[in-house]
Amino acid sequence: MGLVTEKKIGVLMGGLSAEREVSLKSGDAILKALKDMGYNAAGIDVGRDLADGLKQEKIEFAFIALHGRYGEDGAVQGMLEIMGIPYTGSGIAASALGMNKVFSKKIFEFHKLPVGQYMILEKKDLKDWKGKDSSLEFPVVVKPVSEGSSVGVSIVSEEKGLKDAFALAFKYGKEILIEKYIKGREIQVGILGKRPLGAIEIIPKRQFYDYEAKYTANMSEHIFPARLPEQVYNEALELGLKAHSVLGCKGYSRVDLIIDSDNRPFLLEVNTLPGMTNVSLLPEIAKGVGIDFNRLVEMILMEALKEDN
Repeated sequence: MGLVTEKKIGVLMGGLSAEREVSLKSGDAILKALKDMGYNAAGIDVGRDLADGLKQEKIEFAFIALHGRYGEDGAVQGMLEIMGIPYTGSGIAASALGMNKVFSKKIFEFHKLPVGQYMILEKKDLKDWKGKDSSLEFPVVVKPVSEGSSVGVSIVSEEKGLKDAFALAFKYGKEILIEKYIKGREIQVGILGKRPLGAIEIIPKRQFYDYEAKYTANMSEHIFPARLPEQVYNEALELGLKAHSVLGCKGYSRVDLIIDSDNRPFLLEVNTLPGMTNVSLLPEIAKGVGIDFNRLVEMILMEALKEDN
């Protein structure tokens, strides 16, 4: 099979978010795969001068390997649209919705998809946070509204731990999310095109699947396919695809779920630009169904080219 495009591909990586280092790893892996397959590709370390860099390199197509703010939230996608450069992954609106955990939860609720109990908190609410929802009991998960890779996330078992958790989460925005902690299996569903590839189970060696557990080898155990009853496994795949679809995602994504002790699934979030490092989950899921890394990169490229035509 020949190359699916002769256009010069810019792999956008790095960026300005707290996930810069992970993005560089994803970008390097994607760039290597593209070059190994014979594509005309160049790495672009994204800064505020991105538009100039794209013009200078004469980039005709963007493979976005950015994670977090400015890359995964619709900002870069909007700039590429203005410049007339097609790109991989979801469009402006779906990217913005996926990055904002509150907006995505509200859309999931509207479509009657299962989410756990949660509340939104602004700094002015700190003194009387319980007054906003007295039914929310410990343990809780405190997290920023718009960060990925578990940046700024804490699990809090009692009230005395809240001050530090709030301070950490508020470093990343004006609003934070407090969720009921659901004890259960952490499941991630990989989506490619309009189909779920499979579901993987994560067993972190820390309290939860935090930044270090995600991006450090041997800090978590990955089991593919996830050890779930067949019906529950299929429900997880279906729920993952529905979450991807109702946000308007395109190309590919990774959907994070928790399956509780009664085998009930709850949606956590949709990652519109999932990690593509050597320890990332979407490539591992793809490998589990016979798609190697280079082929996965090319299939993501093909999905984007379909949308561009």
